[in-house]
Amino acid sequence: MEIKKIKRIIESTLNKNKANNIVTIDLKKKSYIADYMIIASGTSSRHLQSLSENLLLELKKYGLNNCKIEGYESSDWKLVDTIDIIVHLFHPDKRSFYDLEKMWSEDLPKEKALI
Repeated sequence: MEIKKIKRIIESTLNKNKANNIVTIDLKKKSYIADYMIIASGTSSRHLQSLSENLLLELKKYGLNNCKIEGYESSDWKLVDTIDIIVHLFHPDKRSFYDLEKMWSEDLPKEKALI
């Protein structure tokens, strides 16, 4: 499936499930780990868990069966790895603490990226 379609599915699913402040960062010229990183906030640990599980279910409908959730034990952060897109779901306090948007917004050539 085309990566841009997967990105739209993820953004739409997060939006439908009331994720807050959804931000998509293009990583193609910044890192080899993925093409995009999507960051969103949830309102509670239960909401974060629901967002991650609903996202996984939606992706499976489109045949993306290799996706997985990291951070099951965490109450304030989840990561959904879709191989080409990494989705970080944070409680707002943790999101501001880690500030991934700032870290990944800098223009850094792939060759100089550490990850």
